[in-house]
Amino acid sequence: MLEKTNSVSPQNLRVALAEFATGVTIVTTQDADGAPIGLTVNSFNAVSLTPPLVLWSLDKSSRTIAAFTGNPNFAIHILAADQEALAMRFASRVEDRFADLSIDHGIAGVPLIPGALATLECHVHQRVEAGDHYIFIGWVDAIHTNELADKPAALGYHRSRFLAVAP
Repeated sequence: MLEKTNSVSPQNLRVALAEFATGVTIVTTQDADGAPIGLTVNSFNAVSLTPPLVLWSLDKSSRTIAAFTGNPNFAIHILAADQEALAMRFASRVEDRFADLSIDHGIAGVPLIPGALATLECHVHQRVEAGDHYIFIGWVDAIHTNELADKPAALGYHRSRFLAVAP
């Protein structure tokens, strides 16, 4: 039997949402000075195939908010299970999350992290203010996929833990 709560507190909602398994991504952009910015995101979803739209959300209090609201371009990296350490690094408060990474640059100069299962280069189609977050709806401009014959499992997240999602 499901336990009923009398109110929807942020903590109750967080506990309930932890029951929903998600994929794990890193979203990157550049700040106004051209420095690479990135963070781990599991609020990623497809919106539309025609036109090619995806979405993700970012807390308004994030220290990366100025870069993402100031640059219309970003890249979403869908992570492989063996990239858990990278996901942890981009979820941490480490100053230079790109240290020792060999990054490429996308069509709009956005940093691209190698090894992802797929990378979607996007520009902001729409940004929606929703509660304490912004929802970024991105128009996919380019797609890069991992061409390995035996693709590794995807990185997932469930009940506040990383897991491998077998292909």
